[in-house]
Amino acid sequence: MKNVTRVILVASLVVGLARPATADVVTDWNERAVSTSVAAGGFGPFHVRNIAMVQVAMFDALNSIERRYTPYRVQLQVPDTASREAAAAAAAHYLLVRLYPDKAKDIDAALTTELSAVTDTNAKTQGVQLGEQVAAAILADRSADGANAPDTYRPYTTAGTYVPTALPVGSSWGAVKPFALKSGNQFRPAAPYALNSARWAEDYNEVKRMGAKTGSGRSAEQTDIARFWEFTGVGTYNPVVRQILAAKNLGVIENARVLALVAMATADAYIAIFDAKYTYNFWRPITAIRNGDMDGNDATERDPAWQPIIPTPMHPEYPCAHCIVQASAATVLSAIFSDAIPTVKMTSPTAPGVTRSFSRLSDYVAEVMNARIYGGIHYPTSNEVGAEMGRKTGEYIVQNYFKPLG
Repeated sequence: MKNVTRVILVASLVVGLARPATADVVTDWNERAVSTSVAAGGFGPFHVRNIAMVQVAMFDALNSIERRYTPYRVQLQVPDTASREAAAAAAAHYLLVRLYPDKAKDIDAALTTELSAVTDTNAKTQGVQLGEQVAAAILADRSADGANAPDTYRPYTTAGTYVPTALPVGSSWGAVKPFALKSGNQFRPAAPYALNSARWAEDYNEVKRMGAKTGSGRSAEQTDIARFWEFTGVGTYNPVVRQILAAKNLGVIENARVLALVAMATADAYIAIFDAKYTYNFWRPITAIRNGDMDGNDATERDPAWQPIIPTPMHPEYPCAHCIVQASAATVLSAIFSDAIPTVKMTSPTAPGVTRSFSRLSDYVAEVMNARIYGGIHYPTSNEVGAEMGRKTGEYIVQNYFKPLG
């Protein structure tokens, strides 16, 4: 299997290799937004949603100056003399200081630096006004999207019976308003397989063998891959996009378009996957394998002490979230460029000292799918279903958004 990459950003450090020489205002603010969100910690999909807001605002601001594509939500009348750099930076800044107020000092300083390079005062003023107006409209559009809905998950129990008291995460995320999909259940898959089926037994035994914390069938490289992809969220695909854009050397509005499409696809992928997860509430390998005598399948032997090599995420198993996210991003990028891409290299803090690389987006997705088996937290079928949901999500968004005018 080809090596693949995953990235993480910790504190203010943006993970990946050195900043490309061809970085522009859009990729700079993407990097800044991603590092800010990762440093904030917490529920990953919330940050994916925030990054999408930033990216679509930058795109709509730039597209108001240079009208080449259908807008996302906003297209304002503005002189073509308005500074593109000021417009994009102001849009990103407006949102980030409101989404991450604790980081406002650093974000303000970044804007000051960015604007100091724009010497035409009128162009700068026009750009800043445009960027802030567009960003305000995007913020208003998302103000009641459900992202801040209270967690009302009801634990499964009977009166008086103890159950683990840590609540699962994301139980209401499937009801968040998508950026592009018609609804969170637009591509909801069919229910998982029956537990008395041969396919269930095959999946059960594969993850039991390959994902075990001790005594597994993994190679050393497969263990590295499992740990490498333990990290999830905005840091696992945005650096991939930035490196591809740097190699392609596109214009600023083209970069904005690509990043916005990827941002919407991944944000909607998380909404879709949590809709499906809590619809089916399928058990994780650690639960299934420790209860292998309960599924009515003679081919699934119980192991009362089995543990996965990486911690199991606190939400239902089916389908795989990592798989839908990486597949949605890869599908957008493949549609714009191709499956074959300039080789990208990245690192991950969950696997210190390990570097992965890939030159095909399909290999990138395939490694993520395998990593979840090696990690002991997903079944092969769930990975396939998640990746297919990601492909459908990415295709839908590319086909329906930011289409060339004329």
